Amino acid sequence: MSSHADAEYRTFSQTLRERSWPLHDEANGTGFISALMGGRMSRDGYAAMVTQHLFVYEALESVAAGMRDDLIAGPFVTDDLTRVPALRTDLAHLLGPDALDSLEPLASTRRYAERIRETAQWPGGFVAHHYTRYLGDLSGGLAVGTIVSRTYGFAPGGDGVRFYSFERIPKPRPFKDAYRARLDAAPWNPEERERVLDEVLTAYRLNIEVFAELARAYPAAR
Repeated sequence: MSSHADAEYRTFSQTLRERSWPLHDEANGTGFISALMGGRMSRDGYAAMVTQHLFVYEALESVAAGMRDDLIAGPFVTDDLTRVPALRTDLAHLLGPDALDSLEPLASTRRYAERIRETAQWPGGFVAHHYTRYLGDLSGGLAVGTIVSRTYGFAPGGDGVRFYSFERIPKPRPFKDAYRARLDAAPWNPEERERVLDEVLTAYRLNIEVFAELARAYPAAR
């Protein structure tokens, strides 16, 4: 079969993955993530990253609450993915419970969270951010949790790394396959699919900006 024919039969989820892969690699190759995965990031730097995650997921899960009954976005919303309680538990362990009410996002995180909140009136945009965050968490994110646990001496799945533990999704692969099937079945016309794809790329770029700002604030140990 020709490459042209292959392109015709490529599913939307496959197209999303292929078009976003360069930015996915760029995000994973940032100095901050390289230092984190190499065991060279300070505990304070790790705590700062978890703090940024809290603001991003508070925005995402706030929008999700209003999307439960939406015909397009509703099928993607599930409590099995909820991360905010785990993030708050992790931060209470890392910074102390009294620190939770005084946390502030970085400027890049604020822009990221604001962009997510803007999708409250756009189901496709919400799905784009939902896909970018949660499918990443269920893929490479699980490996990050293992390395972070070892680096900072946390019990696997315990306080400090609860964000990386999806207790209600014991088998990520079937969950991700079903998620991608929902992406492929979503009733978007070609123009809307392009808008959704562009928003996925925007989500990656916003995330890269957060990592860049974190790297400036917390240079890795040499």
